[in-house]
Amino acid sequence: MYPHFQDADLENWHDYEIESRKEILSLLRGIGEKNQLIRMLIQGEADVCVTSILDVDDQLDTVILDSSIDNEQNKRILTAQGLSFETTLDKVRILFAAERIEPTVFEGNPAFKIIVPPTLIRLQRREYYRISTPVTNPVRVVIELPEELGGGTTFPLADISCGGIAILDNKMILGDAIGKEYVSCRIDLPEIGQVTTSLQVRNSLDLTLLNNKTNRRLGCEFVNIQRSMLAYVQRYITKLERERNARVAGLT
Repeated sequence: MYPHFQDADLENWHDYEIESRKEILSLLRGIGEKNQLIRMLIQGEADVCVTSILDVDDQLDTVILDSSIDNEQNKRILTAQGLSFETTLDKVRILFAAERIEPTVFEGNPAFKIIVPPTLIRLQRREYYRISTPVTNPVRVVIELPEELGGGTTFPLADISCGGIAILDNKMILGDAIGKEYVSCRIDLPEIGQVTTSLQVRNSLDLTLLNNKTNRRLGCEFVNIQRSMLAYVQRYITKLERERNARVAGLT
């Protein structure tokens, strides 16, 4: 059903399949409202078109998609035996498919039309799901550094997941070497406890602020974290989710 999605993420794809029509419509509308780009893959060809959702019609059971600027590609799309779509919504991968696609017109411009997919896949494994940590009272991690760099140094977190954390290194102390590993790091999770684990730098991003200062954000993966420590992380993520949901409920 999803011929193009062969990566390891989909080994247990059925665990994340959504069949609720109401939820599918909501997700598709969210993708359209946020103007998220969608990769449309033509089955049987190494052919990719970037499109977007223009409209979702519950009554007509249709999803209207933008057409390609390449007329030859549009012809290939219309004769395809099947199409696969991949996009993201709020940093979560969304996959769906269509057996056939038809030409249509939307607001005077050429477009494509597919039926509302009966299912879609939302890849939001718990270990990949990141949640932002508080800004006003940030969670902190202590990383043991050589004495010339200050020894045990504390850094605030930007977010946390069951796979790792994002560290804010605004003083550029840690460097940006991908793959560098720091052992026996200590993360204090408020009301939960202290997590001790090794961290490996997986990505680095430098952001220039309006005052021309530079912020460095390091994405770090937990290395051989103990199950008991991971349980602390899961409990803390659940705590943050509950607090966030309570705030949202209070605003609605």
